[in-house]
Amino acid sequence: MQVFWRKGYEGASLSDLTQAMGINRPSLYTAFGDKQALFRKVLDRYDSGPAAYVHDALKESSARGVAERLLQGAADLLSNPCNPHGCLSVQGALACAETADPIRQELISRRVAAEAALCRRFKRAKSAGDLPPDSDPGELARYLATVAQGMSVQAAGGATRRDLLQIVKTALRAWPQ
Repeated sequence: MQVFWRKGYEGASLSDLTQAMGINRPSLYTAFGDKQALFRKVLDRYDSGPAAYVHDALKESSARGVAERLLQGAADLLSNPCNPHGCLSVQGALACAETADPIRQELISRRVAAEAALCRRFKRAKSAGDLPPDSDPGELARYLATVAQGMSVQAAGGATRRDLLQIVKTALRAWPQ
């Protein structure tokens, strides 16, 4: 996971991957099939590990709690000195050759699914009266996804924890009352 996170999908060579795992190429192919299959497994592990805060945020009792926990979790992940800069899901295959298009599409699909989960959560919040009647759950989900993804880009560019927490604070000031 660390190799893909640091180097992106295309930047991670088979030699990098086998060295990090302490196995040879035939073992990698036997265990995972190919590099794309390995990357998908890494994404699953990332989603249930470092990025698990996204799933936890959806369980918050209020829509604002969802927003706060999501953005705070992003700040925590992105500013952790033990992690590579940026977000694996955002940066893993932003720019890649045609041969890696299935991976780029996989990452897009996962980001769309996360935004859809936020939208569903905010629809429930609106139905429960936790969001104003004129709020748009889809717009709120897109807004949060955009802020979180932007934080990843900022972190990759060297933003500090303090910088990221200021982004969280500013973003939450725009949250509907």
